Amino acid sequence: MAETDIRGAQVIPLVSLVDYQAGAVVSKEILRRPSGTVTLFAFDKGQGLSEHTAPYDAMVQVLDGRVEITIAGEPYQVSAGEILIMPADRPHALHGVEPFKMLLTMIRS
Repeated sequence: MAETDIRGAQVIPLVSLVDYQAGAVVSKEILRRPSGTVTLFAFDKGQGLSEHTAPYDAMVQVLDGRVEITIAGEPYQVSAGEILIMPADRPHALHGVEPFKMLLTMIRS
């Protein structure tokens, strides 16, 4: 995961901070605090994350494209401009229906 040097009080074109790469997942951490993280991702079509759990709630905000997110066996189609909350301790997986970019906000407290 690439860490960024973004500091406060800047206007930033979020979608342009990561580029799609063929057959790959690209990530860039935007913010890290003890209470949580904000990470920007770009997934090529067909790329994703296998099923896993996290001990914290997380919010996915899709910025571009479309992704299928499965939470506890139930699939959700999430498109640009939409969000989905992934509850703590529930298994989830992501699969790029098409290339997509998302902002992941993980809340630890």
